[in-house]
Amino acid sequence: MKTIGQLAELVTGSVVTGNPDTEITGIEHDSRKVGKGTLFVCIPGVHVDGHKFIPQAVAAGAQAILTTRSDIEVPESIAVLQVPELQPALDTIVPFFHDYPARTMRVIGITGTNGKTTTSYITRAILREAGYKVGLIGTIQIMIEDEVLLIHNTTPDVVELQHTLAMMRDKGMDYVVMEVSSHALDQNRVAGIEFDTAVFTNLTQDHLDYHKTLENYKLAKAKLFDHVSEPGTKQGKTAVVNIDDAASETMLAHAKCAHLTYAIEKEADLRATDILVHANGAEFTLNHASFGKMPLKLHITGIFNVYNVMSAVGAALAEHIEPQHIKTALTAFTSVPGRFELVKAGQDFSIIVDYAHTPDGVENVLKTARKIAKKRIIAVFGCGGDRDRTKRPIMGRLAAELADVVIATSDNPRTEDPDFILSQVEEGVKEAIGTKHHEKITDRRQAIFRAVELAEKDDIVVILGKGHENYQILKDKTIHFDDKEVARDAVAAKKGEH
Repeated sequence: MKTIGQLAELVTGSVVTGNPDTEITGIEHDSRKVGKGTLFVCIPGVHVDGHKFIPQAVAAGAQAILTTRSDIEVPESIAVLQVPELQPALDTIVPFFHDYPARTMRVIGITGTNGKTTTSYITRAILREAGYKVGLIGTIQIMIEDEVLLIHNTTPDVVELQHTLAMMRDKGMDYVVMEVSSHALDQNRVAGIEFDTAVFTNLTQDHLDYHKTLENYKLAKAKLFDHVSEPGTKQGKTAVVNIDDAASETMLAHAKCAHLTYAIEKEADLRATDILVHANGAEFTLNHASFGKMPLKLHITGIFNVYNVMSAVGAALAEHIEPQHIKTALTAFTSVPGRFELVKAGQDFSIIVDYAHTPDGVENVLKTARKIAKKRIIAVFGCGGDRDRTKRPIMGRLAAELADVVIATSDNPRTEDPDFILSQVEEGVKEAIGTKHHEKITDRRQAIFRAVELAEKDDIVVILGKGHENYQILKDKTIHFDDKEVARDAVAAKKGEH
C-alpha cells in the first residue's frame, strides 16, 4: 500500500490537506467502484463533474480525494491531494501505485488503422501455443488467459489500464498483448507502460474528426515507437513494421531500437509469397532468415489477413518464439468475432459480418468477398455518427463500385440525425452505382432483413460496420443490436415465407 504523502512526492506543486500517512487501497474515478481506502479522483467531465460525487465516494469508504481544486469540502478524516494538473498527475501516480506492473511482463503493443484485433488474437494464440500465460487488451474484450472482461475503449484510460495490468501480473501472466489506439497514444493513456515489441499494421483514413489531418493521425501512431525506444528495465526492444505501407517510414524513423520489417510487395525481413486466397482460407509461404520457408494453409482468408498473420509472426519472432509453435498456432487459428465472420443458419447463400468501418476496411472486405463470390455481392453498411464525416461518401462510392447490390443504412448514429448521415453516404453511392440495385433503409434491422430477402442461391450478403458489437448507439439511448442475431432472424423469416 502507498500513502497520500508518497503520491504527493511524485507530483511537483502538489499539496496535501489532512493526514499524509493516509494509506490508499485503490484508485478510482467512478464513485460506484469506490471501496474502503480508495483514492477518489475528481474528473471534471464535459457532462458530469466528478466533484459532485465526493459524498457518495466518502460514504462508500474513500479515504482520500484527488483534485485540482482548493475549495472542496470533505470530512476531517479524509485526506485531499491537490495537484496542478489532473492528467499528468494520474500518469505519474497510477503506475507507481500499482508498482509498475508492465515491467514484470513482456508487453506487445499493436497499432494501425486496420488489423489490430486479428493481429492481437493471432499473437495471443502463438504465445499460448509456446506455453506462455497471456493477457489480451483489445477492442472486443480484455482476456486474462480464458477469463473474459468487458471493455469500453480500445485502450482504457490510465486508471483502468494500470489496474488491469496489475490484475494480469498478480494472476501470473508472462505476456500482455495490447491494441493501442491513436487516441490512447495522443492522450497518453499508456503512461507508465514499458513496451517490448511494437507492431505497425497500416495507416488509412480514420478518426480525422479527432486528429484533423492524416499527418497528425500518423504522428499519433508513431508515439508507440517512441515508447518502445525508451530506456527501461527490460532488454530486447523491437519495432515490427509493414513496409508495404507508406507510413512505415515514419514509424521506423521513430523506432530507435531493432527493426523487423514485413511485406508482400517489397523485400523485407519477413515476406509472404506464393499467395492463394480462396473461400475457406488462404495458402502462402512465409520467408524469414531464422526458418527459411514456412508453407502455411490457414482457415482465415483475404490478403488483409496475410498481412495480419505477418504482423503476429513478426511479433513472435521479435520475442524469440520457436517456428514450430508459430506454425502450429497459425494452422489451428480459425477466426476472430466479427472479423470476416460467416453466419450459418442453413441458408443457400453466404452471410459475412465484418467490423469494417473505414474506406480501406470496406474495400478490403468487399474485394475479398469478390474473390470468393459465385454470384452477386449484396452490401449492407452505414457510417457512425459524431465521427469523421469525410469518409462517408468515400465508403458509399467504394460499396457502389465493389458490390452488385447496395443497401445503405444506419451504423451507430449517436447524436446525429441518421438520415443526414445517410445523405452524405448516398453522395458517394450515386457517383458510382450506375444501373445497379440500390436502396436506402434507415432502420438497420429492416436493412438486414431486406438484404436477406433479396439474396438468391450462391449470393454473398456482406454486413459491414459493427462486427462483434452487440449494441447500437442512438441519440438518447444504447439498444441491444447484434448483426449476426438479426441476420439469423432474417434467414428464419425468409424460410417461413416459403
